[in-house]
Amino acid sequence: MRLRIRGASALYGCNGAKASGAHKKRLAEPKSRFGKPHVLFTIGGSEQIMTNKLGLLGSVAALAVAGSIAATPAAAGDWFKREPAVSMKDAPMEDTGRKFEWSVNGGLMTDYVFRGFSQNDEDPAWFVGADVSYGIVYAGVWAAQVDQFFTASDAEIDVYGGVKPKLGPVEFDFGVIYYGYANQTATVDVDYWEFKGGASTEFNKFSIGATYYYSPDYTFETGESHTIEGSLGYSLPKIWVFDPSIDGTIGYNDVDQLGDYTYWNAGLSLAVEKLTFDFRYWDTDINNDGAGLNGKNLADERFVFTATVALP
Repeated sequence: MRLRIRGASALYGCNGAKASGAHKKRLAEPKSRFGKPHVLFTIGGSEQIMTNKLGLLGSVAALAVAGSIAATPAAAGDWFKREPAVSMKDAPMEDTGRKFEWSVNGGLMTDYVFRGFSQNDEDPAWFVGADVSYGIVYAGVWAAQVDQFFTASDAEIDVYGGVKPKLGPVEFDFGVIYYGYANQTATVDVDYWEFKGGASTEFNKFSIGATYYYSPDYTFETGESHTIEGSLGYSLPKIWVFDPSIDGTIGYNDVDQLGDYTYWNAGLSLAVEKLTFDFRYWDTDINNDGAGLNGKNLADERFVFTATVALP
C-alpha cells in the first residue's frame, strides 16, 4: 500500500497529528475541522483525507499466538501485540476450573508499537496492567505512555473483559475492549470500543490462532473498523535459565475514513521467573515518501525491546 502525505497533519484532529510522509508536490494543504491540515494519502490509487490517527489505524484482529509468551499485554493485553506483557486478554487461559486468580504486570519498552504504528513518537514508554479471572471469565485494565502530539493524549488506559470457553483442543475468546485516552486535546472523541472473537490451539509446542476485531466507530470518530490478525508461535527448548519462544503475527486493518493496510511482526521472547524479555521486528506495507512527524516515519520497519515483570 502506498501512503503519501501532504504536509504534517493533525492525523486525529488533534494538535498537529503525526504525518507519516511528505508529498513530493507541495500542493495546498486542505484544512480539517480541527484547524490543522488533513493527511492526504493514496491507497490503491485513490486519495483519501485522513482526519484520524493513523498510529492506531484499526485494531488489527489477532490470530493470537498463544503460548509464545505469557507476557505480552497489548493495550488490553498486547492484546494485539502491542508488545508489552502479561495480559489475560490475549494470553491463553490456564485451566484452573472455577478459581479466582489475579495478576499484575508492568515494564518498559523502547517504543510503543500498536498494529505497526509507533504510539509514542518512537520514544521509550512505560506500561502497567492488572488482571482478574474466575473460571472462563476474565477482566483487566492496562495503561501505557503515548505521545500527545500524535494521539491527542498523554496516556492510553484500556479496560477489557470477556470469556474464554474451550471446545476440545480449541480455546475461544469473546470479549470487549474500551480504549480510553487521558487529557485529550482533540475536538472529537478519541476513545472507542472494540469487540473481538477469536480461536486458538496448541499442539507439539506450536500455537496458532486467529482473531477478528470490530469497532462501530473507531478512534477520532472515523467510522467502522475491521481488523483480522493471525499468529503462529513455537516454544523452544530451555536455554540455561530461560524459556525461549518465537512467534510471528500478520494483521489487516480497514477503517471507513482511513483506508486499509497490512502489518506484521516477528520476535523472540526469553522468560525467566517473573521476567520476560521480548525482541521484536515490526513493519507495514505503508510506503512513506519522505519524512513524517518531526522527520520520523512512524509506520516503517523497526526493532522493539520490551522488558516485563509479572506477579504473582
